Amino acid sequence: MSKAQSQDILVLEEKQPKRKKKGDKGDSGPRKDLPRGWLVKTLCKTFWQNLLLSVAFKLVHDGLVFVSPQLLKLLIAFVSDEESFAWQGYLYTILLFLTALIQSLCLQQYFSLCFQLGIKVRASLIAAIYKKALTMSSATRKESTVGETVNLMSADAQRFMDMANFIHQLWSSPLQIILSIVFLWGELGPSVLAGIAVMVLLIPINAFLVAKSKTIQVRNMKNKDERMKIMSEILNGIKILKLFAWEPSFEKRVNEIRARELKDLVNFSYLQSISIFVFMCAPFLVSLASFAVYVLVDENNILDAQKAFTAISLFNVLRFPMAMLPLVLSSLVQVSSHIGQGVLGDLMIPLPKPAHGAQVCDGLGPWAPRTLVTLDIAPGSLVAVVGAVGSGKSSLVSAMLGEMENIKGHINIQGSLAYVPQQAWIQNATLKDNILFGSELDEARYQQVIKACALLPDLELLPAGDQTEIGEKGINLSGGQKQRVSLARAVYSNADIYVLDDPLSAVDAHVGKYLFKHVLGPKGLLQKKTRILVTHSISFLPQVDNIVVLVAGAVSEHGSYSTLLANRGAFAQFLNLYGSQEEDASDKNTTGTGNTMGLLQLEGLCILSKSSTNSWKKAQEESHKKLKGEQLIEKEAVETGKVKFSMYLRYLHAVGLCYSFWVAMGYVGQYAAFVGTNLWLSAWTDDAERYLNQTYPVEQRDLRIGVFGALGLLQALFLLFATLLSARGAMRASRVMHQQLLSNILRVPMSFFDTTPTGRIVNRFAKDIFTIDETIPMSFRSWLSCFMAIISTLLMISLATPFFALIIIPLSIFYYFVLRFYVSTSRQLRRLDSVTRSPIYSHFGETVSGLSVIRAYGHQQRFLKQNESTMDINQKSVHSWIVSNRWLAIRLEFVGSLVVVFSALLAVISKGTLEGGIVGLSVSSALNVTQTLNWLVRMSSELETNIVAVERVHEYTKVKNEAPWVTEKRPPRGWPSKGEIQFVDYKVRYRPELELVLQGISCNIAGTEKVGVVGRTGAGKSSLTNCLFRVLEAAGGSIIIDDVDIATIGLHDLRQNLTIIPQDPVLFTGTLRMNLDPFDQYTDEEVWKALELAHLKTYVQDLPEGLLHLVKACPLVCLARAVLRKAKILILDEATAAVDLETDNLIQTTIRSKFADCTVLTIAHRLHTIMDSNRVMVLQAGRIVEYDSPEELLKKQGTFSAMAKDAGIVNTETTTL
Repeated sequence: MSKAQSQDILVLEEKQPKRKKKGDKGDSGPRKDLPRGWLVKTLCKTFWQNLLLSVAFKLVHDGLVFVSPQLLKLLIAFVSDEESFAWQGYLYTILLFLTALIQSLCLQQYFSLCFQLGIKVRASLIAAIYKKALTMSSATRKESTVGETVNLMSADAQRFMDMANFIHQLWSSPLQIILSIVFLWGELGPSVLAGIAVMVLLIPINAFLVAKSKTIQVRNMKNKDERMKIMSEILNGIKILKLFAWEPSFEKRVNEIRARELKDLVNFSYLQSISIFVFMCAPFLVSLASFAVYVLVDENNILDAQKAFTAISLFNVLRFPMAMLPLVLSSLVQVSSHIGQGVLGDLMIPLPKPAHGAQVCDGLGPWAPRTLVTLDIAPGSLVAVVGAVGSGKSSLVSAMLGEMENIKGHINIQGSLAYVPQQAWIQNATLKDNILFGSELDEARYQQVIKACALLPDLELLPAGDQTEIGEKGINLSGGQKQRVSLARAVYSNADIYVLDDPLSAVDAHVGKYLFKHVLGPKGLLQKKTRILVTHSISFLPQVDNIVVLVAGAVSEHGSYSTLLANRGAFAQFLNLYGSQEEDASDKNTTGTGNTMGLLQLEGLCILSKSSTNSWKKAQEESHKKLKGEQLIEKEAVETGKVKFSMYLRYLHAVGLCYSFWVAMGYVGQYAAFVGTNLWLSAWTDDAERYLNQTYPVEQRDLRIGVFGALGLLQALFLLFATLLSARGAMRASRVMHQQLLSNILRVPMSFFDTTPTGRIVNRFAKDIFTIDETIPMSFRSWLSCFMAIISTLLMISLATPFFALIIIPLSIFYYFVLRFYVSTSRQLRRLDSVTRSPIYSHFGETVSGLSVIRAYGHQQRFLKQNESTMDINQKSVHSWIVSNRWLAIRLEFVGSLVVVFSALLAVISKGTLEGGIVGLSVSSALNVTQTLNWLVRMSSELETNIVAVERVHEYTKVKNEAPWVTEKRPPRGWPSKGEIQFVDYKVRYRPELELVLQGISCNIAGTEKVGVVGRTGAGKSSLTNCLFRVLEAAGGSIIIDDVDIATIGLHDLRQNLTIIPQDPVLFTGTLRMNLDPFDQYTDEEVWKALELAHLKTYVQDLPEGLLHLVKACPLVCLARAVLRKAKILILDEATAAVDLETDNLIQTTIRSKFADCTVLTIAHRLHTIMDSNRVMVLQAGRIVEYDSPEELLKKQGTFSAMAKDAGIVNTETTTL
């Protein structure tokens, strides 16, 4: 099948019809044939019942909206007419109340349906995107980063949800507009056309504004994606940034993007304020135009109360649909620009799986030179695949798993697969769950697997045995432990075919030997299965059935060990090159430094309580209590109770108090003008009574129109002033907050990142910053606006009927209690929503990173189920929140209806004393108040829920920082010049509640000395490097480098002058140049020279732009970084574990030649790398047990010589490469 064609295998297995519709997305054949509207069509097909019902409710509501103005007209006529009967007045009042009530019930039903639709749409979209991700082909996966996909899931699915709420406005708005125009015609006749003309003129202005803001929005999405991409990289590689003191460079990069983003944002806000201005002007200009024309057209047309106020309430009705239409259109535009992405993309092509064994026939590998690979692997055999770096071993594995497209030929795999990837993929679950991986528990087999995979000793070290929760990305396991857990998972799954991609690289030699013997080898647990083992290690080759040698993507030869040796081909040369050192010690190249548990310990991340086995006994007794250290990831804090008032102040401070004050004043001015306009109108209409039978004086008429116009204009100008100011202020706040958050996150100590999942931090940068940027300013503005509107309305009613002031008091008390009750519930529900939302995304991120494993085991269904269940938990809280909203709305609209009733009732009672104009004013204002009351609460609660974002960002700006980067005390220039290191009774622990890891170390390392550090797992080898870089601060004692106590100088002064080649090499996206020298401190010549010394020059010259993408060459990049920095002290943290012999050799020679005049500390993992050091430091349980030259230590019958014996080293000569 061609790359573009795709088929969604999972859809076939899906049972539920609802999701099935969503799943069909991928089915439509090649990408270009997809019709634009496929998604919308699918959604309509699925949810038609919901849509129909909500249409019915909305229709009833829209009809009733027009009843009130007619009733108002009757009421005014009643008040103006002396002869009318009292019962008529009461009847109109009751009718007003009833229409208001039915109207609100229909509206709430309609909203409830819409929101349910929204929830369902979001759920099905997220499920579809997730399912899509599970079936994406690797080619498509390369096109988008995990961050972008998660963004699609969070932001864009959310957009769809919001869209669903407003979709009906598309037909309802035009309907309301047409109806109002019809009724207005009845009132004012043809002069309505003037008003309509104004509206029509406003449409193109609006369209222009929408188009402009759309382009800005699209630009900003790009910026946002880019910023999130860098952020998640920074958080994933934070260790490297700290060790190399590169934070400022990355901070600068993020801030540059942020600056662009804010510039767009402020332009966007300006456009928004202009469109708000246009909108504010609209109703008023329309009424001005209509009234003016009405009065001017004909002498006899006199504006009386009935006409004016009926018209005004109709114009008020008009206002909402006119405002909604462009909003709906723009949000539609936003959604449609996102529909196309992400849910499309190519899918994996499933492999046919017929009985056992595997064969690859002429499978064209997609790796670079297109070469033919033909293999036939017999059932039950053990096949080793060997070859140099980049010869296509991993690609062959990927092809077998169906992760690569094969261009020609086919791959037949018969039986089930288990796969152990090169970099172990560990889920955030207990250790036991990681091994069972969704299968049933069979205790006997489980124990057998754990024993065979050498995990028993580890379980004793872990605080809660196999119930220990493993952090995100497996952070409380060392590399070797992860690899073995990954292997145990495969062994437990009991498949027919095992594909093992170099599983032994991360473990120590004797552990490797043990694993081979008990698991992989001819006598291991898997002896009856078909095993395909990619390996770097020569020592196991004599015991395998068949060896496949790959050279540049082609099989150069295959056969058994003896035949290949006899052939004298590439393989035999390879063996002669490296095997010569292996004759006296059959597996020197992987000799190790420890007991059966020798694993490499991940620096700073081993959170095990390393005390000894008796603490394990204690742990058993207290196992029902949660042990400290067992639960690594603390639950995300859910703030309860009211948002502190200080948060609002903090936000206003960030905006600037001066700004805040003037914005408020602007709104006050606007509403003062608003009240003025209405009172003036009421006076104008009373002229109709005064000049009942005389001609209306012209100057009086012109005065009325002129002042009316001026007041209206003033109102709009005040508003423009306020919105423009608030746009500036909001941008300022966004800038300040993001700046604080970013600079603080880059300055927190490493332990914070170990206990906080990246997803949670990313969430702060994505969701919360977005809220501060876009939602909070809007909420603040709407809140102010609503608040002022209500005050002014109540004021006007009280002016008309002073008794109304008495009624305000009980109403506002009722209102207040409803508000209090609701806001606290809503706030908590919203918080629950955001807390239950995180797991959806982190589960998704986890899935994407472990895709090949999930697919190889065929566990897609289980992960789909899990995704659905995490989603359901989130849906629960969202649904409750929506229902609570409806509960509130019904009650509030009831208050609104009461306001209408009382203002009408008072008018009826005090009939004789009132002018028609003033009654019209009070009742038409009251009719308007219902919606505003509703909005006020909605806005208060929205403001409060959104201000939580400020709270959450603030929480991370308060996290305790590590020591300052630069202090008063600067080290002398050119420090360290000698490179002497002294440890003086040095103690350290990982976190305050854990025990000491280094128990008081004292030693001296002379300048230019080469020291190897060895010790069994948990002896504190890696902790030593962390201490030198002050990733861990001392618990006692000190480290002195060249007479400077490192605790007294700034972290950057320290870290910039040391160099490390770290355990887990990380590359950042960007040019290779940026990866080596983010500050541009060095010239191009120096960079090329460093590349040459790191043996990367030729490789990089062949790349098109000299960029770098291959992770395999990564240790070499780290080496290039070290060479470029050329510090006096180099720390080599186990950089050679996952590298084949040739690369290892390269690194060793470079270090010997280039760093001859430096102090080199090697944290060893294979003993032969340190046999030529000047001295060797042997650590045990955090203390130095032996410290001398290797020769001396071998003579002494101590710990070191015992380790050397394990590794088969007899004297120092045998090891030189």
